[in-house]
Amino acid sequence: MPIVSTVRRLRRDQTDAERKLWFRLRDRRLNGLKFRRQVTIGHYIADFCCESARLILELDGGQHATQQDRDAERTAALEAQGYLVLRFWNNDVLQNMDGVLESILNTLRPVPPPPHPSPLPEGEREQT
Repeated sequence: MPIVSTVRRLRRDQTDAERKLWFRLRDRRLNGLKFRRQVTIGHYIADFCCESARLILELDGGQHATQQDRDAERTAALEAQGYLVLRFWNNDVLQNMDGVLESILNTLRPVPPPPHPSPLPEGEREQT
């Protein structure tokens, strides 16, 4: 089956979890980030992709519990192309959407640098 037909079918036949997450991602609803769904990247079709953040979101149903090696290979191939891949179970999306969105945002936020040590009070010198 040609890849375009597969992408169209996947967009049309979304799972409940994909539909719910897409509602929260589409139209730049998550922190102004533009996500696309069912994006072709190399030989793979990513569930959701934010090009500007080089972030891929994959939703996994129960069948993924038995194909962990295949998923790891897929993740490695996508990461080799410069993407960060986050995986969520469908159940997490359906029951804990706020936690999933928070996890995505926390991944995108840069880690702040450690605070600078406060200067020594006047007249004191660092002991060497």
